[in-house]
Amino acid sequence: MTAAPASGPVALFLDMMAAERGAAANTLDAYRRDLDDFAARLGGRGADLVSASTPDLEAALAGMSRDGLSAATAARRLSAAKRFYRFLLAEALREDDPAAALKGPKKQRPLPKILSEAEVDALFGAADGLDGPAGVRARALLEILYAAGLRVSELVSLPLAAFARAERCIHVTGKGGRERLAPLTESALSAVADYRAVREAHLPKASTRRARAERFLFPSASAAAGHLTREQFARILRDLALKAGLDPARVSPHVLRHAFATHLLANGADLRSVQMLLGHADVSTTQIYTHVLEERLKTLVETAHPLARR
Repeated sequence: MTAAPASGPVALFLDMMAAERGAAANTLDAYRRDLDDFAARLGGRGADLVSASTPDLEAALAGMSRDGLSAATAARRLSAAKRFYRFLLAEALREDDPAAALKGPKKQRPLPKILSEAEVDALFGAADGLDGPAGVRARALLEILYAAGLRVSELVSLPLAAFARAERCIHVTGKGGRERLAPLTESALSAVADYRAVREAHLPKASTRRARAERFLFPSASAAAGHLTREQFARILRDLALKAGLDPARVSPHVLRHAFATHLLANGADLRSVQMLLGHADVSTTQIYTHVLEERLKTLVETAHPLARR
């Protein structure tokens, strides 16, 4: 069904957006639909879009929430209304802006994507199936990433000196130059020891590049920075995911960092400790992982509880 063309102040507003702001046809259609929705909701309470008061607009926004509109959709519609009322004020079609003080609904932060413990085990199994120095390096990379929850940039650029202070920990310099000690598991320490025995195979042959690469735990013969790049590690993970029978789109260094945090909390770690291990400046950043656990438990009850299946 084709919507009726806009008229009156709405038409003037859309003309202005087209002429002065260069808005495309699809953008103009979106503005019209958003304003039409506001107009319909306001009409239901005997109000008019042009003369609506702030309480009228608040009631319309509340109606959107009751109707199940997403926070993103409601926020977009409020943004259109704010532009419209600023236009009316500028054109002297209103003496006030009823939308000026309104705040849109907060958008929910998407939950981190993670892998199950079984899926992480499958990745390790795939690394164990690789032959030669490449396989030993892949295992060491996975072990450190999952044991310490490093960011990919922290992992690939680890200097050899990261192990200098305590062999059971690595010294990590994270965002904002913040430093932390990340303890390693016995399995990770063993994997690093095995990797050091074959690390020479990944060093450049040319002396000019070798001096730079020798500083890093994971040197690269081809990368200008001297160490393994994020892109190179992403390719390693992609190949391991395929070998493990996992969808490569679900596997990334950051997904493994999320898995590290979520699995720690699921197995009894406290939030403050996980915050320190991840190198988060604020514990509120770490709290997102508690929501992941809540969602998993909710799904478990909904799918596995006998009463849920009736």
